[in-house]
Amino acid sequence: QLQLVESGGELVQPGGSLRLSCAVSGFTLSDYTIGWFRQAPGKGREGVSCISSEGATNYYYDSLGGHYESRFTISRDSAKNTVYLQMNSLKPEDTAVYYCAARSQMRVLCSRYVSNYVTWGQGTQVTVSS
Repeated sequence: QLQLVESGGELVQPGGSLRLSCAVSGFTLSDYTIGWFRQAPGKGREGVSCISSEGATNYYYDSLGGHYESRFTISRDSAKNTVYLQMNSLKPEDTAVYYCAARSQMRVLCSRYVSNYVTWGQGTQVTVSS
């Protein structure tokens, strides 16, 4: 059974950094495309970044027009079956629950759309505040 478990979220001061982890089980990481999403209070879930089964990375734009690639980095460790999201220069508006999700096995390409992902983790809370 496919399962994803996020960790690493916590309270951090503005300008700080965090590394989120998405541990996967029940499947081989390199066979699946994994995305990171976030959902701020009162807002919809939005795509942050994605790493395809072939290792290609994508970054998306936030609701204010900022490109996540300028501050975030997605990576994976196949030996540990874990996908990471390194987040730097954090801002209060980065406060959200962060989720990782997997597309179905035959879907190689990244997508920023929630509906294109079939398996989700429970989320990890990131709070950026002084």
